[in-house]
Amino acid sequence: MRDADEPSLDELLMGAARALRRRWAAGLGPDLAPHDARALRVIGHHGPTRLGVVADRLRIAPRSATDVVDRLESRGLVSRAPDPDDRRAMTVALTEMGESVLAEVDAARRAGADDFFGALSEHEGASLASILTRLDPREASTSGRAGR
Repeated sequence: MRDADEPSLDELLMGAARALRRRWAAGLGPDLAPHDARALRVIGHHGPTRLGVVADRLRIAPRSATDVVDRLESRGLVSRAPDPDDRRAMTVALTEMGESVLAEVDAARRAGADDFFGALSEHEGASLASILTRLDPREASTSGRAGR
């Protein structure tokens, strides 16, 4: 039985996630918001893609995705082009500068994570990865573990 003063597992997990996000955001510098960096990652990792995909991946309304892409486009990080499969739709892709900024964002994220998880032993890190993989609903749904 847990002491009432001890944080619950969900509180501990959310606290760790917030701490990791703060480290990552601090590594972005003052000119790139975490939300914009996430959008860059979505666009960069999906290649030229429609705004609807960006909105879905960021879990935001399509109109909000348009605002995010507008900001990125005004900075020269992404460009829009007609969708070759549907001339009514537009796709968005990283520019050369966007690819460079994304590489910096990914490096900052990895460095922050390495520093954050560096407090764990190799065994603790492997255990945490195993536990989080078991709790990941994407993993559970693809491996038949959802009912456990």
